[in-house]
Amino acid sequence: MAQKKAHEVDSFLKRLDRAYPIVLLYGPDKGLVSERAGLFIRLTGLAQDDPFAVIRLDADEIQAEPGRLSDEANTISMFGGERLIWVRNAAGQKGLVDAVAYLAKSPPASTYILIEAGDLKKGAGLRGTVEQSASAMALPCYSDDARGIDATIDDMLARNRLQITLDARNLLKESLGGDRLATRAELDKICLYALGRERITINDVRDIIGDVSATSYETIIDAVMIGNMTDFTHAFDRVIGTGSSSFLILSAAIRQFQSLQTLRYGMEGEGKNAASAVATARPPIFFGRKKLVETALQRWTTQSCSQAIERLQRTVLESRRNAALAIPVIRQSLIALAAEAARASRNNR
Repeated sequence: MAQKKAHEVDSFLKRLDRAYPIVLLYGPDKGLVSERAGLFIRLTGLAQDDPFAVIRLDADEIQAEPGRLSDEANTISMFGGERLIWVRNAAGQKGLVDAVAYLAKSPPASTYILIEAGDLKKGAGLRGTVEQSASAMALPCYSDDARGIDATIDDMLARNRLQITLDARNLLKESLGGDRLATRAELDKICLYALGRERITINDVRDIIGDVSATSYETIIDAVMIGNMTDFTHAFDRVIGTGSSSFLILSAAIRQFQSLQTLRYGMEGEGKNAASAVATARPPIFFGRKKLVETALQRWTTQSCSQAIERLQRTVLESRRNAALAIPVIRQSLIALAAEAARASRNNR
């Protein structure tokens, strides 16, 4: 099986492995998929802005014309040397799956094929084709856990020759992790804010990211997960009224739904009930939230959690593109999720 586990991907991308000319980057963290795509291209030594060496295609183009991928992959470079075909927005396009399967059997000698995709179901479609090939590699991209956030913080600090106090790091970690590009954007702002000094302090983090307690965010997301519209409206308005960054609400929501999804995996894969899944959760769930999480687990499935995470990540991008409308955009997205939980509650009766 040509695939890596999530924690193995960074090690794999430290050097170019020519045994795998076809690389699939997939997962719910679109920012991380994009970042790792850029890293892979740098490993090849090719310039992203060279139109003769790096050919960009959309997956829908290949769906419409499946033979195009093979034609491009087997075209000899006008100036010699290696080439890269960069396919983006891949999903379940059958034409793309067939084209990749054909090339995987006999990959071109001087061409890399890099594919960016969203979250793909295990063993099926594009992901299954790549995982079963000896010449292709599937690399999952999931939102940062605590270790991944620490590594990203350390990388950005090293680039900017900065240090950070422990309390500042801890506050920063609570506010990051939903999307890799969004995480780097926040870190860029903090490093710029601290320019000319040796160390980032907790006050710097508060000035740039805000200082609303994690409990406030949990109240919002808890209401969303169980479909309590009244509690959601009250908690959301209270947090926004403090002037806090609305992005932090999305970041907290993504983390909570990822945790919920992990618990649902245990229920669906191991036959656990909600109470058992909560009781054996690691890290343990705070006693006061156990009943609420059990209720949420009865209203969300693994698939619906995945769809919720994708919706939240799209909301991150949309709120950043339309900064003036960020608060109503985020509010509407969370209301839609709360409504979905409420419908699930009614259907389960």
